[in-house]
Amino acid sequence: MTLSDPNKTLLLAKQVIQTQASALEDLVEQVDDNFTKACSLMLETDGRVIIVGIGKSGHIGRKIAATMASTGTPAFFVSAAEASHGDLGMICRGDIVLLLSNSGESDELVSLITSLKQLGTPLIALTGNPTSTISKNADIHIDVSVREEACPLGLAPTTSTTATLVMGDALAIALLDARGFDKNDFARSHPGGKLGKRLTLRVQDIMRSGNQIPKVSAEMSLKQGLLEVSNKGLGMTAIVEKNDRLIAVFTDGDLRRALDRGLNIDQTKMQDVMTTDYQCTHAEVLAVDVLELMQSKRISSIPVVDEQTTLIGALSMHDLLNAGVI
Repeated sequence: MTLSDPNKTLLLAKQVIQTQASALEDLVEQVDDNFTKACSLMLETDGRVIIVGIGKSGHIGRKIAATMASTGTPAFFVSAAEASHGDLGMICRGDIVLLLSNSGESDELVSLITSLKQLGTPLIALTGNPTSTISKNADIHIDVSVREEACPLGLAPTTSTTATLVMGDALAIALLDARGFDKNDFARSHPGGKLGKRLTLRVQDIMRSGNQIPKVSAEMSLKQGLLEVSNKGLGMTAIVEKNDRLIAVFTDGDLRRALDRGLNIDQTKMQDVMTTDYQCTHAEVLAVDVLELMQSKRISSIPVVDEQTTLIGALSMHDLLNAGVI
């Protein structure tokens, strides 16, 4: 099967996006005092936020729960279908339940209301019908109604699920801000993958140290400096005085300038070609911050020093790449 009218397909795609974008603009006006009441309720509880849904609302509920859990609000998803067959036991006194249903009449959710009320669990409903059974039985109702679905048949949940997802994101971010949740908190809940590495990995975790650090003294010859650059493979060498205090660097760029001047590599001293206006970093700095520095200064390697400017390591763009920071 092939597309009979590609232009019609493009037009339909744009209409879907426009319909949903318009619905989200309307959603802004539907955020009222009930939103802040819901946030206050979730902030005050010592329990968890349990998101309950079925069908497409269930899929949205899983995402909202994941977003909340990763931004400082303990939360998880329970399928309404499974809840009536034992998973209701996962919900404890002190928890708060978010019920997701566009119609507000989903049988699987309605059947749970009595049990949840007996448990004394506060109910927050996100529905598209404020007069529905679920909405009326909730302690707080948040309106996520939309004028129309993006589906041309008016049947497939499209705009309605988008509105629910966006309102869930709004709740999660409002709670994040109220809790004072910061980058360090975010890093603790995202230790894996590139995101986790960018938030947690520090220079000291990946820098080269000991005999891997390229270094020479200012009195050494240019030839000796070139050998150190070649042997350590960082495209640079640090220039140090006694006690390894960093005073300058020598890079590939310095080498090109020395060769352009026709300098004799045996007779020229490193002090004659080294760069005293250099960039360096510290061991406790986040690797991602060093990456930004190196990119902005267009350098491929950088020395690492302590507070007394003693050379303690070196880091290259290749090291950052291998560590998954790039």
